[in-house]
Amino acid sequence: MVVTEIPINLRPVGEDDLEMLRRFVTEPGLIGLDWNGFQDAQGVAKRYADDGFLGEADGRLIVEAAGRTAGFVSYTEGVYAGRGRFWEIGIALLPDSRGRGIGWRAQAMLCDYLFAHSPAQRIQAGTHAENLAEQRSLVKAGFQLEGIIRSCEFRDGAWRDGHLYSRLRSDPSPL
Repeated sequence: MVVTEIPINLRPVGEDDLEMLRRFVTEPGLIGLDWNGFQDAQGVAKRYADDGFLGEADGRLIVEAAGRTAGFVSYTEGVYAGRGRFWEIGIALLPDSRGRGIGWRAQAMLCDYLFAHSPAQRIQAGTHAENLAEQRSLVKAGFQLEGIIRSCEFRDGAWRDGHLYSRLRSDPSPL
């Protein structure tokens, strides 16, 4: 049996994507373990009007799979010791797009994009200790586990540990 990869693409956010992005801030459970409570649904349109989610220090790109919107990837600039700039990335896929090999490829594509268009040496991603699928996805996307960050996130009424992964510019792309 031959398994065919679903073609995926990253593209800028468009007006037609705003309703999906609103869902992630207003539907408990849609974003999975990353749910942090309700957020301003109008903030999505405000951000889109401001810079189309393509800011200097952070942004979002839409993940398309087989021509359909599958979710989005995000990136936020961080800095170590005042000089070492890096990107922190994340992903949120709609439920019907999960578990199909879309996530790891979208994250690898985002890393390749950020390394091509910024001087960052490092890209990092955090995930929950219980999110085994995302941990496997990050490894497939070329990331290495750096360690456990103790009590780094307040979620669902308790402080929780996180796993920190990184990919360096010198690490090979899996694509």
